[in-house]
Amino acid sequence: MICAMFAEEFDGPTLDTSVWLPHYLPAWSSRAETAATYEIRDSCLVLSIPPEQGLWMAAEHPTPLRVSGIQTGNFSGPVGSRIGQQPLDGGSVVREEQETFWGFTPQYGRLEMRARMVISPRSMAAWWMVGLEDRPERCAEICVVEVFGSGVEPGRSAEVGMGLKEFRDPHVKRDFAAPRLTIDVAEFHDYAVDWTAERAEFFVDGQLIRSCPQPPAYPMQMMVAVFDFPDESTGTDADLVPQLVVDHLRHTP
Repeated sequence: MICAMFAEEFDGPTLDTSVWLPHYLPAWSSRAETAATYEIRDSCLVLSIPPEQGLWMAAEHPTPLRVSGIQTGNFSGPVGSRIGQQPLDGGSVVREEQETFWGFTPQYGRLEMRARMVISPRSMAAWWMVGLEDRPERCAEICVVEVFGSGVEPGRSAEVGMGLKEFRDPHVKRDFAAPRLTIDVAEFHDYAVDWTAERAEFFVDGQLIRSCPQPPAYPMQMMVAVFDFPDESTGTDADLVPQLVVDHLRHTP
């Protein structure tokens, strides 16, 4: 667990792999098949999904899905087990055992991301915290920002999801909502959470939007990702490239 102040400014030429794993939940598939498409450019992390990127868990996911995501922790049980992070509904099977990785896993504090999104009705972008599930009950989620392109009025407003998701943690109650905010998500905004033992308070550009009691009470890793849903295609959007552009991620204990 890391408790000291953390600041990821993406100023270096490459992603710091002592902190970040550039894969999305690789235990259920493999690292080769879950590699993120990303670059460090202009002191920003640019996650993207180009047209040629393959599907994530093509055989198991109930609908076609493509993902470019990075995470600051990683854990699984042995191959053939069902022990791992954020399995699909109904369970998933470990295809590639993962070495336990605690790159950055804070417990409590203020976390902030400055980012912009290039998304359409067939895509979304999100930043959330999850438990490593090294114990089954340590699995809940603090979702700091989740924006579906279908909920965006370009240049005017967006439904911005935030709150708690309990999954299999008996101590956390689901408390999630996506209020419509007058922001242009294609521009940079500051998304933040103040996380204490008592509450998780969610902010956008310094304004308190939601407050949720009884958040998870264990170390959590960061997940940052952009998603594409091919089934939502209009038939004329195959060339679209969803992006999540992150200027910085910071944590203050």
